[in-house]
Amino acid sequence: MGKINLVRLLLAGLVAGVVGDILGYLVDGVLLAQRWSDELLALGRNEFSATQIVEFNLIGIVFGLVSIVIYVAFRPLFGANWKTAIYAGATAWVIGVLLPNASFMAVTELFSKHLTFYTTAGGLVEAVAGTVAGAYFYKQP
Repeated sequence: MGKINLVRLLLAGLVAGVVGDILGYLVDGVLLAQRWSDELLALGRNEFSATQIVEFNLIGIVFGLVSIVIYVAFRPLFGANWKTAIYAGATAWVIGVLLPNASFMAVTELFSKHLTFYTTAGGLVEAVAGTVAGAYFYKQP
């Protein structure tokens, strides 16, 4: 295993996070917008504030960085290719989206099962596509 290219890791993570955030906006901010609005109103809450949206996007950038760290760790095992990026994105999704959403839904039942399922499934697309896009920019020194 060679040295990790930190500059490329940060660039790739940023790309992965931005792509994931854009797809997240399309999933949650466009396709599921009405469901989110309805369920937030049922809880007595308004729409997400601008500050909350910025915070979601910052978390998305961190998620992208983590998914690329996983990709870099997987490269010696699976090779430097798009399949490895898919494995890394899916792994990040299980840890960062599926398990928290499933446990949150099972314990709190705060949001409907349908909304939780749709946003979790959308998260898989976001995680994998973001990781594949970011992995394109990662090169070993």
